[in-house]
Parts: sequence; C-alpha cells; structure tokens
Amino acid sequence: MISLGPEKMNRIAVRPVVGGLRGGQNCNSYISTAVALRPLDGAEFLHSLKGDVSGGFYWTRMMSTLPQSPKTVEERRESKSSVSNDAKKGSDRVVVSDYWGIYRPKITREDVSEWTWNCFMPWDTYKPDLSIDLSKHHVPKTFMDRFAYRTVKVLRMPTDIFFKRRYGCRAMMLETVAAVPGIVGGMLLHLRSLRKFQQSGGWVKALLEEAENERMHLMTMVELVQPMWYERLLVLVVQGVFFNAFFVLYLLSPKLAHRIVGYLEEEAIHSYTEYLKDINSGKIENVQAPAIAIDYWRLPKDATLRDVITVIRADEAHHRDVNHYASDIQFQGKELREAPAPFDYH
Repeated sequence: MISLGPEKMNRIAVRPVVGGLRGGQNCNSYISTAVALRPLDGAEFLHSLKGDVSGGFYWTRMMSTLPQSPKTVEERRESKSSVSNDAKKGSDRVVVSDYWGIYRPKITREDVSEWTWNCFMPWDTYKPDLSIDLSKHHVPKTFMDRFAYRTVKVLRMPTDIFFKRRYGCRAMMLETVAAVPGIVGGMLLHLRSLRKFQQSGGWVKALLEEAENERMHLMTMVELVQPMWYERLLVLVVQGVFFNAFFVLYLLSPKLAHRIVGYLEEEAIHSYTEYLKDINSGKIENVQAPAIAIDYWRLPKDATLRDVITVIRADEAHHRDVNHYASDIQFQGKELREAPAPFDYH
C-alpha cells in the first residue's frame, strides 16, 4: 500500500483548486474540498507548491493578496473558540471577516490602559487654550455685517422662548446646528479645489476639524442631557432647514456665511457663560464630567460639569475667531487659499 506524506496530500488538495482558478471555473466548488482535507495557511501553501502560484495568491480559507502572519491549525482553533466565547458572552466587539486585511492595532493611554473609544483617537485629543479672550466682538461696519448680526439676533429669539434657562437642552440643540457650517464649507471648498485644480490653502481640513470639534461637543452634551422625543423631532427639522439654507448661502456669498457663523459663535459664548453662572450659583448641579469629555480634552479624572462647559466655551471662542478671520480675508477681495489656515485651532 502506497503511503502519501502530508506534503503530497497538500498538493493533491490544492492543485485542483489552482487548476480550476486558472481555467476560469468557480472556486466555490473547490473550497470545501481543500478545507475538508486540511486548511493550509499561507506559508505551507507557498512551500508545497515551490513557487507555482498564480497571481501571488495563497490559500487561508479565502483568497487574499495581503500578507498575513502564518498561523498553525491549533492557533486557528483557539482564535475561533475565543470569538465564539465572546459572542456567547454578548461582547460589544464587532466580529468581521479578515479578508480585507483591515485591523485596528491595540491602542493604549499614557498609563498603559487600553483606549476604549472608536469615535476619536488619542492623537485627536488636546488641552484647550483657556487664556483666549472671550470678550472679543466684531463690530458691524458694512451692510453685510449688519445683516449678518441682525440675522443671528433674530435666530436667537425662538431659542430663548423655547428653552429659556434650560441650558443643557439649549446647548444640545445649538451644537446640532453649530456642526453644520464647518462640514458645508469644507465640502464646498473641497469641490472647488477639484474643479479648479487648485490647493485649498489648508482650509478644507481646518473647516472639517471645526465640524468634528462641534460634533464632539454634541456627543458630550448627550451624555449629560437625554433629549426628549419632541426635541429630537425639532433637531431633524432645524438641521434640514439650516443645512440647505447655509449650503445656498455659502454658494452665493462665503464671506457672509463666515460672518454669520462668527456671530453665532459669539452667541454660543454668551450662552455657555450663562450656563456657568447657573452652575456656580447652584441652580444646576455640578455633576461629574462624562468620560468622553475627560479623554477628549485631557481633563483630570475628577473633572466636573463646570470644567466641561469651560473648555467648550473656549472652543467656541476659537471658532468665532476663525470664522471672522475667514470673512475678513474675503472682504479684502482675496480667496481663503491665499491666507494660512489655522490648523489644530479648536
């Protein structure tokens, strides 16, 4: 009786698959055959064929052009077992196919503890500049300035009536609006750069960073204030109206759009200052800061709501400066790309 060694058996299992692939046949009919005998990892397959590989492919349960570290059969079984156990325990991790070769490396904090956030990374965090001047105000000079200023004052009226001094809900609502201008401006400047084959001067990145920063304000406020169903409905309506209105406005007059955002940020500073007054007076409880805020702004572990509102107000002051600056550039008859964009300027 002829005895075939493991290497011969591997060749018998794999060659029909490779032959089928070369002949243009469907590989699905061969997968179960190869795996049933013995699933080969990449290194074993390449060694068994001695270089006879079509297109650089190797067999690891699926076909992949990405290099993977060789695993033994025992390691594969242990890996599958751990995934199965996680699923049984109700793990929050999403188990996906490794076919695409997309992996997230283990990320740790400075104290070597595991980084738990997916919505932002350690290099996205920062310590805000709390020394920024909160009293700055752009005095309206031109008709366009006065129009922008009055528009913002009119927009504030329904907010005052609806929320009154419920500053938690008010802040949550305002942040759903405040995150819109940056994404609209960045998107339109991006498309303009593509159409005209021109650099944006860094303004696409700067405006998208602003939008992301405002969104993180919202993610923080949601941890503190849970919106009611009618507030969620209001967000849908306001966001739909404001997005389209600002989109058209930015197409027609970017300098007016940035001026309006600058005045909106001035109102945000005022609102957060009033929020702090109520916290300091005891009308609003100075609760523990959410974990997301502590990590995003690198706050101390014992940070409170007062600390969170203080750093958010500083962010709004920076956004005020950036948008008034952008408007001033265009009022001078220049394009944004002609002036340096404020990177990492929250």
